[in-house]
Amino acid sequence: MQLLLIEESARFADALRSKFAAEGIRTDWASSGHAGLRRALEGGYDVIVLDILLAGMNGYEVCSRIRAAGQSTPILILTAKDGEYDVADGLESGADDYLVKPSSFLVLVARLRALVRRSGQPANTEWTVGDLRVDPVGMRVWRGEAEIGLTAKEFSVLACLTDQVEQVVSKQEIVRRVWETPSARQLNVVEVYISSLRRKIDVPFGRSSIVTVRGSGYKLVNHQ
Repeated sequence: MQLLLIEESARFADALRSKFAAEGIRTDWASSGHAGLRRALEGGYDVIVLDILLAGMNGYEVCSRIRAAGQSTPILILTAKDGEYDVADGLESGADDYLVKPSSFLVLVARLRALVRRSGQPANTEWTVGDLRVDPVGMRVWRGEAEIGLTAKEFSVLACLTDQVEQVVSKQEIVRRVWETPSARQLNVVEVYISSLRRKIDVPFGRSSIVTVRGSGYKLVNHQ
């Protein structure tokens, strides 16, 4: 995936670009509205991530001008502006999706990949592991027909395991992918979220799908 990131904060952009690189996503960065618009109109991108608060030209105008120029590249607005009118203005300016900072990096990537797929042909975005179904875009989870309510962080930790079924995922990788600013202190917090997930998606259904691999991490196994 080739991505254009239009974001004023160099620190935030650097952090995102590093995480995108780990996911195999190539990223170009523009720090202002004018520079972002120029790059977007040059084309060649699979998807655009656009902030609203930009120098020179705000994200709404950038988005509108991209669409006015006939560009159909999927655009996801990623911004701190979280009012309902902000969301409405973003979508009406031509954006395909809208996320509020801070958001789960894993969910961000899932939504970007869904946008890219939809720009080509419809695709099923759900993950299925036995009778466990996970919708990474809608952030919904079912065990059989029963929907399970998870917090945003619980969902993000589960998604780390779900997109690597039967593979060991280390605590370090979970922290890197779920938390905006990873730190060593969060390694112990991962255990808390794993325990919470087991109480919600396994115990009530007589399952034991989240397995601890001593000294290595955790893995999600197909348990029917």
